Amino acid sequence: MSLLNSIKEKAAKAYKKIVLPEGEEERIIRAAEIINAEKLAQVVLIGDSEVIAKKCPDVKLDGVEIINPATANLDEYANLLYELRKSKGLELEKAKQLVKNNLFLGVLLVKSGYCDGMVAGSVNSTGDVLRPALQIIKTAPGISTVSSCFIMIMPDGCKYGDVMVFGDCAVNPNPNAEQLAAIAIASADSAKKIAGIDPRVAMLSFSTKGSAKHELVDKVVEATAIVKELAPELDVDGELQADAALVASVGQLKSPGSTVAGKANVLIFPDLQAGNIGYKLVQRLARAEAIGPICQGFNKPVNDLSRGCSVEDVVNVVAMTALQAGN
Repeated sequence: MSLLNSIKEKAAKAYKKIVLPEGEEERIIRAAEIINAEKLAQVVLIGDSEVIAKKCPDVKLDGVEIINPATANLDEYANLLYELRKSKGLELEKAKQLVKNNLFLGVLLVKSGYCDGMVAGSVNSTGDVLRPALQIIKTAPGISTVSSCFIMIMPDGCKYGDVMVFGDCAVNPNPNAEQLAAIAIASADSAKKIAGIDPRVAMLSFSTKGSAKHELVDKVVEATAIVKELAPELDVDGELQADAALVASVGQLKSPGSTVAGKANVLIFPDLQAGNIGYKLVQRLARAEAIGPICQGFNKPVNDLSRGCSVEDVVNVVAMTALQAGN
């Protein structure tokens, strides 16, 4: 069974409620039909049901809940938003206006517990999607940073394993040690919940165990120590060069006795330049399939679509969001 099929099978068993705030967008509507028909999740669309019906008259959405912010009674969510943000100067009247914004309403549905996760970004920028999520849902306990990872499905016969997780390749340009540690912990969680693998986390650098001296190396060393303090149960090692992380003979030579060196399946890059370059090199040269970016670190799952996403992409991201929501 392919990883994507496995993700969908697990999502169907979990059967979480996922809100799609861009409910009047054609790709979202068609994805909702598939998700509903395959029972991958309970779907909540935000939009006008008449607009949706006219946009896609051939689509069957029986069983899909549609919330129209223009006509629905949203007082509960306006009050929730006000209570959450009044210390920041938000007034109730402004909260009543903001709650009619599809993205704000989406995250409030998740914050309230009515929905388990949110997927958006087909017509909205990453900043517009993540901003209300950061204000309302916020980060998970013990996690200070929202980040991203890619699930890398390696080609058949790859000697380094079938599936790997790369983080952060899309969000944080130059994380400090604390942020890098948060990225590592969140990526390990994504590896378990989405990729279904037991994470062995390598904190990557151009140095292995003191082979080079530089402040960039110091950051990775410090981040590794923070991970071990915050998540002592996690199998993590660093700082490691990429070959020491992946090649058994090199790993045991450079980091003897390590349970990660030479066997890593979660690679944490020291900054966004390295991460973005790294995943694209593996994707293009090794012909790996890169699934993502997957947002991680939120207290409840929120995922950002590419504005060039396909209907299939939306379906897949909803399934992964359902797994992030947990049991």
